[in-house]
Amino acid sequence: MLLGTAGVLGFAPFGWFPVTWLSLGGLFALLCTEVDGERRTRHGALLAVTYGLGLFLAGVSWVYVSLSVFGGMPLLLAGVATVLFCTVLAIFPALAGALFVRLARPGWWPRALLFSALWVLAEWSRSWAFTGFPWLAAGYSQTPPSPLAGYAPLFGVYGLSLFSALLGALIFEVGRRWLSTTNCSTRGWLRWCPALPLLCTALILVAGDLLRDIRWTQAVGEPLSVALLQGNVAQEMKWRPERLADSLRTYYQLMLENPAQLTVLPETALPAFLDQVPAKYLEALRQLALRRDGDLLLGIPVADGSAYFNAALSLGASGQQRYSKVHLVPFGEFVPPGFAWFMAMANIPMSNFTAGERDQAPLRLAGQSVGVNICYEDAFGEEIIAALPVATLLVNVSNVAWFGDSLAPAQHLQIARLRALESGRMMLRSTNTGMTAIVDVDGRVLSALPPFTRGALVGEVRGYSGATPYVRWGNWPVIGLALLLVLLVGRRRTAARPTQDAARMSTDSCWARNQVKSRFLVPPETHPCLRFRK
Repeated sequence: MLLGTAGVLGFAPFGWFPVTWLSLGGLFALLCTEVDGERRTRHGALLAVTYGLGLFLAGVSWVYVSLSVFGGMPLLLAGVATVLFCTVLAIFPALAGALFVRLARPGWWPRALLFSALWVLAEWSRSWAFTGFPWLAAGYSQTPPSPLAGYAPLFGVYGLSLFSALLGALIFEVGRRWLSTTNCSTRGWLRWCPALPLLCTALILVAGDLLRDIRWTQAVGEPLSVALLQGNVAQEMKWRPERLADSLRTYYQLMLENPAQLTVLPETALPAFLDQVPAKYLEALRQLALRRDGDLLLGIPVADGSAYFNAALSLGASGQQRYSKVHLVPFGEFVPPGFAWFMAMANIPMSNFTAGERDQAPLRLAGQSVGVNICYEDAFGEEIIAALPVATLLVNVSNVAWFGDSLAPAQHLQIARLRALESGRMMLRSTNTGMTAIVDVDGRVLSALPPFTRGALVGEVRGYSGATPYVRWGNWPVIGLALLLVLLVGRRRTAARPTQDAARMSTDSCWARNQVKSRFLVPPETHPCLRFRK
């Protein structure tokens, strides 16, 4: 559990990315101890589930904040719900731990490859099971300056997870061999020399660092001026009817003072349905956008008949366009079947949206083709690349005020940085309370507003064309490689059984004396050695 808790330090806001390798290496060491001992599958599962509990209870503790502080749920029930949620998430590493103990064979390199493959498969499964929760995948900790960031345009976040787990296993093997050489003879030292796993570690790091210098996409068009607005409207006050006018004034004033070709307001910036906002106010916003012959993109709920959408609406020179959120958050934006009683205990407005169409085209804004995603959607890499390579710019509108001053805003920005790396596109983030930021194609944060402040982030950005390998192939090369590694280890285990049986036969004198007779002449039920073995 301590190893899992320490693993949170590898993610933002701490950013100590080598801790992720050491944390996974520690889990690998514990699982290898079980393999070399009694080899009990349930022990491997217990080790990994405890690791997962430490990781998720510490890393996504902000779920408790959203349920209790802003959701109005009783403290005890919110605590129980958070623990149960983290326990469900911990099931996935538990499966990886159990399978590792079950399948691992002698030899450091098969074990290292098996561990990294199973870990990636567990993280990938977590990204789609029960609608998916890919938060705290190990690869997210490897944003720049990590040398592994160079692999992101090729293999995506799960490729980075694969290399992180592999590095953890290799570092453990280097340490184990280094300690073993102190009491070994020269011949033993050659056998246990740490040079080979150390060389593999160095090659992975050096190759990743060199890949960071490759530009997979090319800038197109002229620089574009942008203004990303951060209203800093307190979540507990946002949905009160008497505060609507204050929200409208806040964003109008910010837009008036910061003209740009593309202005972006955060998710549900206007806390009312589109048809409830005065038409004169929307026209005033449109006129402000037209001052620079530009466009405005604002987050607002939209009612369409009996359906309600969490949407981003554009106003300005390019005409009115709309993107409706596709990947909704369970319990936050829709109620899973059978959980109406749970939502009745919380006070979460706008919690029953309808998902938008999956094949929505990018919006044409300020001369760019913009791939829009709303809040939680940017945690799913394969959904983001669905708009590519047509989209030249990525924009995320979010409201993470639900999680207060917790780890969530910084972790969310780190996820957006990896999306920029994977896609070779700049990412613009406009949030209600933070982190509003401009992210470059190499995953660096060019500029950001301080959290919990009211203001506008003004800058210049470029559109980019082309496609990274990840945009073309998605997660499937890494997932296919992980499955192949697991199958190869399974074949290795099967092939090793006859040799092990032969070794046992040679040491069993009773078997050795009677192996021909016992195999071909004496029925198994009458032969004492065979009866004992049976």
